[in-house]
Amino acid sequence: MSAELLRSVEQYLSSAFLDGDIPSRLSEAMRYSLLAGGKRLRPVLCLSVARACAKDAADEVTRAILPFAAGLEMIHTNSLIHDDLPAMDDDDLRRGCPTCHKAFDEATAILAGDALLTDAFGHMARADVPAERLLEAIRLTADAAGACGMVGGQMLDLLGEGKKLSMEELRILNAKKTGALLFNACECGALLAGATKTQRDAARRYGSELGIAFQITDDILDVVGDEATVGKEVRHDEESAKATWPSLLGLEGAREQARLHCLAAEKALDGVFSGPDADFLRETSRKLVNRTH
Repeated sequence: MSAELLRSVEQYLSSAFLDGDIPSRLSEAMRYSLLAGGKRLRPVLCLSVARACAKDAADEVTRAILPFAAGLEMIHTNSLIHDDLPAMDDDDLRRGCPTCHKAFDEATAILAGDALLTDAFGHMARADVPAERLLEAIRLTADAAGACGMVGGQMLDLLGEGKKLSMEELRILNAKKTGALLFNACECGALLAGATKTQRDAARRYGSELGIAFQITDDILDVVGDEATVGKEVRHDEESAKATWPSLLGLEGAREQARLHCLAAEKALDGVFSGPDADFLRETSRKLVNRTH
């Protein structure tokens, strides 16, 4: 099912930002970064959770909320474009390709990121669900992407360079920078599908645990991975003196933390979700652990 959902997301994204009213260079830069590849984890998680909640109406729910799920990928891509800028992480490679500011220029990359972030909410608003659900989901997404969430986490990441953070400080940083949008994708998938409180709570716990595990494995891959596999520059965290899980706990300690968070993510689904979409959510957690070996 994940392959089918991935195709749906890719088809939607490939049709975006072709409007002739968009300056051609801006459209080109936006689509360059948006369509450069990637796991599409956030939109696929959103759709999978929604389908797990909807059961017999899974296909209808997929069609209804696909614009919302695609909007999550636009927000994520914006964060990557801006993270890669010289004033931030100063990366030259993303998803195996030159970063947006390298392929174009810094000003164009900034504007492409701004446009993706702003237009994402326009796409989300096209989801065919009751207005009260959609309004709450958009509010939650704004919180997850903004100053209290992803952007706040980016600020903490910059402030943490060259410092020795505690485990709790690093957890908070990661929960905002990486975890917030992953957490939000899961919760909004449940919300938009009309989930019960039990289902929504389980989706929230799953996304929260998965989000932290994802950042831990990303930190590990920066140490043990290679550019061809990871799709971006490696050993960059150490060069930038960033606070990471391997620097705090060592590689094996970081791997153990990732394993524990992935197990907690799976446990959150027990007794609440079943069926192929729930199986995909569990498999996603298991594959995350295996990324680091």
